[in-house]
Amino acid sequence: MTTASIRSLRTPVRSVPIDDPGELLHLLPDAAPLAWLRHGDGLIGWGEAARFEAGLGADRFGRAEAWWAEMCRTLDVVDGVGLPGSGAVAFGSFTFDAASPGSVLVVPQTVLGRRGGRSWLTTVGAGASALSPAVPPPSPERVRYADGSLSAIAWQDSVRAAVAAIRAGRLEKVVLSRDLVATSDTDLDPRFLLQRLATRFPACWTFACAGLVGSTPELLVRREGARVQSGVLAGSVRRGRDAAEDAELGAWLLASAKDAQEHAISVRSVSEVLAPHCTQLDVPARPRLLQLANVQHLATDITGLLTDGATVLGLVGDLHPTAAVCGTPTEVAAGLITALEGMDRGRYTGPVGWTGADGDGEWGIALRCAELAGPSARLFAGCGIVADSDADAELAEAQVKLAAMRDALEGV
Repeated sequence: MTTASIRSLRTPVRSVPIDDPGELLHLLPDAAPLAWLRHGDGLIGWGEAARFEAGLGADRFGRAEAWWAEMCRTLDVVDGVGLPGSGAVAFGSFTFDAASPGSVLVVPQTVLGRRGGRSWLTTVGAGASALSPAVPPPSPERVRYADGSLSAIAWQDSVRAAVAAIRAGRLEKVVLSRDLVATSDTDLDPRFLLQRLATRFPACWTFACAGLVGSTPELLVRREGARVQSGVLAGSVRRGRDAAEDAELGAWLLASAKDAQEHAISVRSVSEVLAPHCTQLDVPARPRLLQLANVQHLATDITGLLTDGATVLGLVGDLHPTAAVCGTPTEVAAGLITALEGMDRGRYTGPVGWTGADGDGEWGIALRCAELAGPSARLFAGCGIVADSDADAELAEAQVKLAAMRDALEGV
């Protein structure tokens, strides 16, 4: 069989340069949208050329990596762009808990991308070859809220139990999450939430994958050739009512011993995983302050050079779960989460992002997000608990974090 005939049996993937199409999210159709955007750049996708359900277990990342490698061998890729995100890509979202179903990779039929002033269109198989403005998404109608798995009071009791376990020496840190159920009179359109989130949180990665929609400030890992980067967030405080209060709260967070401890634990958990893969790993000694629309975080950017050729999905599997979303020691914290949260997180706090055929990609941690199902949305927020944590303060922090999705639902 000739090379030409072999290529003819493969699924064609074509990436071509296009003129700037404008706001990417305004071009998404309403059927199962996919998105990964920051500052207006990134990727959107629609249609489904292939899907892989990764199943249960810690090896779900390895199975997804192997499936994607095999999938790429069936593709005939002609990439006329040559940028991260052009060519063949898959969007993905994984569950937090290895025992939870729902981890998935989706290869869209059509991808629209923009990066550094250059735009492109990728089609897979019979993907759309022309773009047209989508019908604007409808806004939710009469949104009501109800407690999820635990009431606020019951969740505070869980925080106190976690603090007692930490002070007893069982572990250093645990992250406890709570959920909230929102219901609209009409089905929720993920594009409405995406547009609201991208407008309010342009510095975050706004994402959509298989019904999970959100805007995360936390980069789990980015791989571009030999370069690797991770952004660790841990330690939070609300924004102030004016510039003076904002600065005061930011200074308090930077000086907080409790938040410094929580942050250091999270940084250590990431750097210890990346170190065997990298040389020249750069871990700043002090965190910086990251200010978002509704909250301020302690942030540390870790960078390095890969020496072993690990793919982005391989790094994702090694890094998850970090101490920023689970705790430390990992197994003890995970067991305490199961005992105290009273819920299955699903894909909340799991990895979400995209991977390319070359092993590059960008993955965040699914924070400030909601799982959509018709007229209902399940919202999530979590807090890192250490020995000095206070149940009232942690509840207030969780409410601030929940406000990101509440405001998006309400069009604020």
